[in-house]
Amino acid sequence: MAKMTEHQMNSISTFDITKYFLLDVMKDIKTGRIQLPDFQRDWVWDDTHVRRLIASISLAYPIGAVMMLQQGNQQRQFKPRLVDGVLTPENQPPNLLILDGQQRLTTAFMVLLSQQPVIIKDQKSQKTVKKLYYLDIQKCLDPSGDRYSAIIALPESKIARTYTGALIDCSTPEKEYQALLFPLSKVFFFSEWRSKFSKYWQYDPQKLELIDNLEVEVLKKFEHYQIPVIQLRDSLPKEAVCQVFEDTNTSGCDLNYFDLMSSSYCTADFSLRDDWKQRENRFQSLKVLRKLRSTDFVQAVTLMAGYAKRMEAIKKGGNTDKLPGVACDRTEVLKLTKEEYQKWADPITRGFEESARFLYSQKIFDADDLAYPIQLVVLSAIFTVLGERSRSSHIRSMLERWLWCGIFGEVYTRWHETRVGRDIVEVPDWLAGGALPFTIMQANFSFDRLLSIRKRYGAVYQGLAALLRREGAIDWSTGEEINDVIYFEEQIDSHHIFPMAWCRKQKIDSKKYNCLINRTPLSAKTNKKIGSKAPSSYLQEFELSGTAPRRLDEMLRSHGISPTTLRRDDFEAFFQTRAHNLLTLIGKAMGKTLSFESFQDFAGEQHNGNSKEYKLHPEILTNY
Repeated sequence: MAKMTEHQMNSISTFDITKYFLLDVMKDIKTGRIQLPDFQRDWVWDDTHVRRLIASISLAYPIGAVMMLQQGNQQRQFKPRLVDGVLTPENQPPNLLILDGQQRLTTAFMVLLSQQPVIIKDQKSQKTVKKLYYLDIQKCLDPSGDRYSAIIALPESKIARTYTGALIDCSTPEKEYQALLFPLSKVFFFSEWRSKFSKYWQYDPQKLELIDNLEVEVLKKFEHYQIPVIQLRDSLPKEAVCQVFEDTNTSGCDLNYFDLMSSSYCTADFSLRDDWKQRENRFQSLKVLRKLRSTDFVQAVTLMAGYAKRMEAIKKGGNTDKLPGVACDRTEVLKLTKEEYQKWADPITRGFEESARFLYSQKIFDADDLAYPIQLVVLSAIFTVLGERSRSSHIRSMLERWLWCGIFGEVYTRWHETRVGRDIVEVPDWLAGGALPFTIMQANFSFDRLLSIRKRYGAVYQGLAALLRREGAIDWSTGEEINDVIYFEEQIDSHHIFPMAWCRKQKIDSKKYNCLINRTPLSAKTNKKIGSKAPSSYLQEFELSGTAPRRLDEMLRSHGISPTTLRRDDFEAFFQTRAHNLLTLIGKAMGKTLSFESFQDFAGEQHNGNSKEYKLHPEILTNY
């Protein structure tokens, strides 16, 4: 087999493997030739990790390879920042950026060369504290000793007590010499320290032999220590750097694309972080936007930029089979240029604010009410595309259908980034008279989902709670619409209509009494009144408190509940009628006629397994 030339090897490989002396790496960190990419997050080690690292180096044990990204002469991909502890670097761009090994290199630099206290995290308080590290010379040279225990951490005062109560005082160089403690900050300046140490001990032969052994057996290990380095070539694209960082980063720290973008938008006149901070503050006044993340925002901007490119290609008469796709996954977001971001950030901001207004009309008030946050992302882009056209009542009613289909169809549960890429293209086209969006076409809902959902969270529960609020659901205690109760920040939660304790006594199947059909949004005060009583009992108590029977019936109907079935404690009839009412309500919101077949099958199975002999409740037959 023919051997590949060096040129061929270089064209295939994206990295090189080499070794650097520890001192050279430390010097390059100090001068700024080695820095961190701005997206690297601060992550502080505790004392145990620091001592283990220093012990390994002092024994010439491997501490693992580090990974760095080469920085060529061309325009830098990422904004660099100095390693912690670097105070006065030379004014020069870095040659290498640390991708993996940040904490190991930062710790080694702070201990050995920074001449500053080492910042560590206290294991008990979890607060950051400053320590100075020393070698106990005699323990280091004890063949049976543990090197880890020979490393001592002192506070900035350099005075501390041991667990046994003994006092350690290194507050002056003379006291260091007296205690036979060697400051690790002098590892690479040993000759100077040795001279002063020898003079202090008046050149005592025993002490000279001691530090000679220290130099040979311990300090030379630092001097000759080499670190394996994987160097990624600067030709590697940003998205590849992002993936490599996440795959290899030993802190288990995920790198989101906003971090990477903020680093790559490194021109002096623009800070992505500062820009987002201002917009984030602006969004805080709208509750539904209070949890909007920086990544959500740049996804929306990416959708809009991609849509604009597609429309421009159509305008130029491009081949319809080769039109630019629109997406907001990581790869597409990382392609977003600073100029595109600056062009669309303001319109998208207004798009999010218009989305908040639209969602408010659907009684989705708070970020916790959102079934799918990604739906808010694409909604903001759709409003940006529509502009003033979105204020049309007809357009809004069509958007309502798309919204509820997305929620109850649960179409954003998987592959949502691909889904929103289609939505941003198909929804505006549909609103302009085009074909029905795939989101609406695909969306479906059945009785099975009402039966299977038992938790208080998730798209269907969030959607149903909002839909009941939109239909004017009333709280049974106050007689106020739940929307008004929420406005005054009273807690509304999902509560059982037929109480669990009562259902258990009646031996009702738990999958029936715990599902959404037997749940509805009510205040804590109302739930307390319900307690574990039979519905007929707690309804009577509401009436004795002054609520007229007719008014109470109206409140129950506002939740899709048949007052008749509830007053006679008829769980089976209640279950049927409410299931039918909720399916009808959801179908209306989705603009679809939902199938009741699974509901009828279930009803038959629950009655001796014979669906032919089982009849639906008269109230359902009247409406169905």
